[in-house]
Amino acid sequence: MTSQRGESAVAATGGRRGLDKSHYLYIAVILAVVLGAVVGLLFPEVGKSLKPLGDGFIKLIKMMIAPVIFCTIVLGIGSIAKAATVGKVGGLALGYFVAMSTFALAIGLVVGNLIHPGEGLKLTPYDPNKKAATDSTVDFLMGIIPSDIPVLPTLLAAILVGFALQKMGKQGTPILTAIGHGQRLVFRILIMIMWLAPVGAFGAIAAVVGATGAQAILSMFTLMLAFYITCAVFIVVILGSLLRAVAGVNIFKLMKYLAREYLLIFSTSSSEAALPRLIAKMEHLGVSKPVVGVTVPTGYSFNLDGTAIYLTMASLFVANAMGTPLDLGAQISLLVFMIIASKGAAGVTGAGLATLAAGLQAHKPELLGGVGMIVGIDRFMSEARALTNFTGNAVATVLIGTWVKEIDNDQVERVLSGSEPFDETTMIAHGAEAEVAPEPETRHKAAI
Repeated sequence: MTSQRGESAVAATGGRRGLDKSHYLYIAVILAVVLGAVVGLLFPEVGKSLKPLGDGFIKLIKMMIAPVIFCTIVLGIGSIAKAATVGKVGGLALGYFVAMSTFALAIGLVVGNLIHPGEGLKLTPYDPNKKAATDSTVDFLMGIIPSDIPVLPTLLAAILVGFALQKMGKQGTPILTAIGHGQRLVFRILIMIMWLAPVGAFGAIAAVVGATGAQAILSMFTLMLAFYITCAVFIVVILGSLLRAVAGVNIFKLMKYLAREYLLIFSTSSSEAALPRLIAKMEHLGVSKPVVGVTVPTGYSFNLDGTAIYLTMASLFVANAMGTPLDLGAQISLLVFMIIASKGAAGVTGAGLATLAAGLQAHKPELLGGVGMIVGIDRFMSEARALTNFTGNAVATVLIGTWVKEIDNDQVERVLSGSEPFDETTMIAHGAEAEVAPEPETRHKAAI
């Protein structure tokens, strides 16, 4: 488990050690998408024959859905109970985070219904019982991957186990610890699977472009553009208006103050990399240490605005691409599911993709065949998700500090005006404090 001090060191040194691996994967996915599109356009039949590569990767992701959802929901319920015990700040933070995540999910549904991403592609529905026309070697390899476990029963079991462990009190602590270790194992496996993302993306994109031509490329570009615009509007209009109305702070001044953190997040596709810096900067801004200490770590687990927008827009994209658009009832039930399951997206690379697959599998399993397209463009949208999540947590800290009257407004004015700049040397002391402090419930959130 990476300590906050370790992350501080990465941040202080430009994150070089952590950047190399993530950038290799990022570059590999980009190259795979481009190569897959070229193969699909120039050699359509060859592209279609590469579909098992994408299907195999999707099946590996499906294999991890149940353990990811179970471990994270059980631990998440424990985290909610733990955060609520800290009193007014914890309860207020949780209420705000749930409300904003739900609102972000709803925005994703609204935008998705307005632009109808993926419409007209008419991809082949996924049928787990149908054998593809492949040779025996492919059938053998696909058969090695375990079948998926039903999502909704897993979710119900996780919720029941989580509340049961709450009732057990101290007796349940060893079990929660064991589940925490199990979650780390699950996430480690998921990391290993995500290194196959370039292969899966290449096969999926080549097959889709081979079957539909340039329309697939246009549809994916439309989804990415709409997602980036939606995230920008959410930050500037929704969060900006709320910040101005409650705290009297300009969102653009706050973003300028956090400019270095934005660069770090953009280079790593992870808001987790900037966690220690956000804590230090919010304290320097004038928010009291107790408020920052509760709000920021809790927000990293429960305030996933960008991920929420991504989940709903991507779900509608896949449904439209498969030629089976979701009706209003299905969209509402999907929204409710994502409100709960999106807490499982606060994990390593691929947890958001697993959560997306879980939502689709729970509502319409035949839609899983379209997840392959999302694999190809998921990395392109990860920066917007991370930046939106990070901004939402920074805004939440200021808002909650204002609501509980634990913020120095004069200090805020001096800092944002530039008259009292942040001292980078304080990060060294802050990192030392983080080493001895109990680690918050922000486990393994690299590139959500």
